[in-house]
Amino acid sequence: MKRQEATIRIVGKLDLLYPGIFDQAKVRQAIEEVLYDYTVEDKETLPAVIDNMSDMILLYLATRKTEGLADKTLEGYGRVLGRFSRHMRKNVEDITAMDIRMYIAQRSKENLKNTTLANDTDILRGFFNWLEEEEYIQKSPMRKIKTPKVEKRLREALTKEEFELLRTGAKTLRQKALLELLYSTGCRLEEAEQMKKSDIDWQRLQIRVVGKGNKERVVYINATCQVHLRKYLMSRLDNCDAVFVTQRKPIKFMGRRSIQREINKIAEQSGINKEVYPHLIRHTMATHLLNSGMNLNTLQQILGHDDPSTTLVYAELDNVTVENEYRKYS
Repeated sequence: MKRQEATIRIVGKLDLLYPGIFDQAKVRQAIEEVLYDYTVEDKETLPAVIDNMSDMILLYLATRKTEGLADKTLEGYGRVLGRFSRHMRKNVEDITAMDIRMYIAQRSKENLKNTTLANDTDILRGFFNWLEEEEYIQKSPMRKIKTPKVEKRLREALTKEEFELLRTGAKTLRQKALLELLYSTGCRLEEAEQMKKSDIDWQRLQIRVVGKGNKERVVYINATCQVHLRKYLMSRLDNCDAVFVTQRKPIKFMGRRSIQREINKIAEQSGINKEVYPHLIRHTMATHLLNSGMNLNTLQQILGHDDPSTTLVYAELDNVTVENEYRKYS
């Protein structure tokens, strides 16, 4: 256990000093091989730890990173766990279910949405379950804590008429290419943000993207997207490999906030009376394909979902489709 802990600490420290320049899994394996013939123990001269929460959080995040968790997700985990650590000021083995209940109760007084409280609770559950699995604590205090209920809301996808109206709001080459790519591929915001020109296969009209958990998959572009994407890329004079870039120098990858602002601008220019954001475009694409008769398993692969039930959340059938299916099979 001490050898494994030391290995993770070393890898975590190296990643802080030299972020993104080495393969964590390979480095971790190399360190484990070197330490295999050694016994790793705590220094006896070290004073008793008063608050080991911060160290445990760093260790947990480093472990999850080596397992392939996305950087953005890790940042979110770090914020939630860091806030909990600053509030608690205890060793992890001394934290009780009552401590966590009181913390969640205090958070609930901050007028937070149930979705936020549920997210915080699930992150804490993952952290303490990991501590139990790694034998840092005997029993997770989260066993007695229930996740706050979240009201399920159906996201209302844009109708085909509304999406056509949205298209009228795309004025620049970049706006047109961005809107059509999001709709054609169903990519997540971070996938569009990180997309490279070298990942595009123009002959097969495919793009290789890296999604959640660093999982790679192929998405597809239609003829409309192909036309607008080519026009946009051919209009650029820069050498940046990003599919979508900033307009001001230095030319670089267009960030997620910039993409969100661009979609908001398209919506304003179209005059559509709805809040429009990148994930709504993904949801709209999924709904339109499912309503057109696409197999759920196929749509699941396109969207990059591990669980088919997740796909159903993104794409609800409209009443006309439901009735037609019923009439066909009854």
